[in-house]
Parts: sequence; C-alpha cells; structure tokens
Amino acid sequence: MSAVVDNLQVVHARGLRKAYRNKLALDGTSFRIEAGRIVGLIGPNGAGKTTALKAMLGLIPFEGELSVLGRDPRTQRDALMNDVCFIADVAVLPRWIRVSEAIDFVAGVHPRFDRAKCERFLANTQLKPRQRVREMSKGMIVQLHLALVMAIDARLLVLDEPTLGLDILYRKQFYQRLLEDYFDEQKTIVITTHQVEEIEHILTDVMFIRDGRIVLDAPMEDVGERFVEVLVNADRAEAARQMGPIDERALPFGKTVMLFDGVSRAALSSYGETRTPGLADLFVATMKGTYA
Repeated sequence: MSAVVDNLQVVHARGLRKAYRNKLALDGTSFRIEAGRIVGLIGPNGAGKTTALKAMLGLIPFEGELSVLGRDPRTQRDALMNDVCFIADVAVLPRWIRVSEAIDFVAGVHPRFDRAKCERFLANTQLKPRQRVREMSKGMIVQLHLALVMAIDARLLVLDEPTLGLDILYRKQFYQRLLEDYFDEQKTIVITTHQVEEIEHILTDVMFIRDGRIVLDAPMEDVGERFVEVLVNADRAEAARQMGPIDERALPFGKTVMLFDGVSRAALSSYGETRTPGLADLFVATMKGTYA
C-alpha cells in the first residue's frame, strides 16, 4: 500500500465549499499537496485555514471533491487517521497528566505509535516518567509533545498553530526538532501559523488563503524567482511605478520599497537595489484590505 501512496498526491482538493451561517469559509477552494513537502497554509483570521484542515481530517461536512492519501475523509476517515497525525496546539496537554500516562494514552489511540522511539527521545531530556505537566517548564512541555508526535509514523502531519502561546525560543526549538528528528521524504507536513517569519526557512511550498480562496500557491523557489522588491530613491519612484508594482511602502529619507510580480530583476535593477521579499512582506502585500 505504501508504494502506491508514495506516487500519489497526498492531498487533492477541488471546488471545496463550506458555509457557516451566512459566511463562506471555503469558496470553491482548490489545491494540491505533493508527498514529501512541507507546506505553509497562511492567511488572516477567518480566511478558511482551519476549515480547510478540518475538511482534510474529515472533521466537518463540506461540498466538493477531496482526496487525502487516496481516501475521501468524509467516508473513509477511520482508515485515513491511521496515516495522519494532527496537532492543534503544543500547550494543550492536561496539566494533571504524567509523562508515562501521556505515552500510554497516545499508544492506545494511534496504531502507528512507537513507544520505544518515544522513550529514546525522552531519554535525552530531563523529563521523568512520573512527572506531571504542571511541574514542567514550557520548554519541557515542548519536548514531551515532540516525543509523542515524532514517535507516530504518520504519512501526513497536520499542524494548526502548533506553537501558540510559546515564546520565540521554544517555537524555534519546536520547528528545528521537527526538521531534524521527524521529517523525511516519506512524510508530508502541513502547517498553519501566524508567525510567518519563523517557518519560512523550513517550507518547501506556500499557500496564501484569503476569504476562502487560495490566492497564492507555489514552491518557495518559485516565489523567490517570481517576486522582487526594489528599494527606490525618490527621484526614480515615478519611473518605477510605470513598471506596475503590486504594492509599495514608504521608508524614511524618501525611499520607497516596491514589490513586483513577474517582472525580471534585470528590468528593475536600474530603479534601485533589488532583493527577494520575505514571506511576511509578501503576505502583507497580498492581504491588504482584508483587515479593513
């Protein structure tokens, strides 16, 4: 079975639609996710990120076509969840639970949990089997959660704001361990987060979602080739605008940063210093007006 799944797209969504009362959370949403990729699904609050993830996990009804690991999550959810691990927030472990009890619980609910692998990971930490979550620092809670996640041999790992409430040190630790100790070409990871800058370096692909629709879907290397920022002096600003920037923002001393889509660096170099925009700047430019 695994050899067949390896050659399939992990997720294939076409025309997804989901309405809550009078609001469309997904509005004809279509996207594909290939195996062995780390995909950032990024959007403002209410854009449809979590709804898309819930559809993939078979947690909500929806309209449209959706295949996850070759299965329909609406009718084959039990089989699908054998190959999927879902983490909503690393801070949600009950404060009363002990390390050994958390291991027992996950071992009891997920058929692909490797207890020995979890215990090997924990052996390199200061965590003890009888220790309760309420006795741990945030960093220790991250270590426990990572040990539980990494011991599940899931083909698809879905992370919905996984580091919510953690400070920057522990957020960086979470993603670094995820890369070093979990990810390989047989696994696929989908992440939603508001801390765009912190996951930018680990992503292979990015999807921006706005008002229930995917407005950008590209490999990270394509983003770097497609979008260019130019630091423009005041005396060149009007000429640069003739090239059709999709966004601009003012800087001190009369300089302006202009963002271009699909215009070559060579054509823009005469207007000022060119650079590849950060994902956060690209996100802000794409979502302007969303928060009005």
